[in-house]
Amino acid sequence: MNTERPLILVVNDDGVTAPGIRTLIRLMKTIGDVVVVAPNSPQSGMSHAITLEAPLYVERVVLESGSQIEYACSGTPADCVKLAFNKLLTRKPDLCVSGINHGSNSSTNVLYSGTMAAALEGAIKGIPSIGFSLLDHSQDADFSQSEEFVLKIAKQVLKNGLPSGVCLNVNIPKLPKEELKGFKICRQADGKWQEDIEERISPLGKIYYWLFGSFVNFDKGNDTDIWALENNYISVVPVQFDLTAHDSIQQLKTWNNG
Repeated sequence: MNTERPLILVVNDDGVTAPGIRTLIRLMKTIGDVVVVAPNSPQSGMSHAITLEAPLYVERVVLESGSQIEYACSGTPADCVKLAFNKLLTRKPDLCVSGINHGSNSSTNVLYSGTMAAALEGAIKGIPSIGFSLLDHSQDADFSQSEEFVLKIAKQVLKNGLPSGVCLNVNIPKLPKEELKGFKICRQADGKWQEDIEERISPLGKIYYWLFGSFVNFDKGNDTDIWALENNYISVVPVQFDLTAHDSIQQLKTWNNG
């Protein structure tokens, strides 16, 4: 690989063969040397889980022609970044990109996201990192309208870097390119999933459950990721792995600890 070009680590949670990561690989090859370390099967909703009670297997794969180096990993998205950083790469990446995810990772979805866990793991390792998501769950999702903006944001991060401990959560509306208004830097909306758990009985008489539900947005602000997406903007939210509620520290210090 040419050490003069940026080294870009590409990860995802939908699996190494998913259309979203294949698009991201193609785009990143235009601006740097690409190494792919991605799950060998879908790992959506894994959040920041890591594999502790089973061995991890990594296989070099060739899925399409090109200069990229690709590995398929038996673990989670966070595992993939750990393996890449500690075992598979010869130098620290200049950029880690995760995605392009099939479906939204806006608002509190970020907490469940394997896509964003990989980006956060990159930030923990001191790598400028971005998670990209398209608001389309279908396997034949059209990523073409997002390509210009994905490249623009990746180039900005390569040029300017990111604050320590921070990565970007980028969500892209499912819209034709001509309807996209650009991107907005915003905050995570206050929302949650209203779960509906359905109980069923298997042919063997055992009870089992299906977990599903609908997303509820409680936030009426016009500076949130949900607002941006609903108004035809790409949302860009800076996310940090420091989960300390700093604003609450002084209040909690007033508690009587005797």
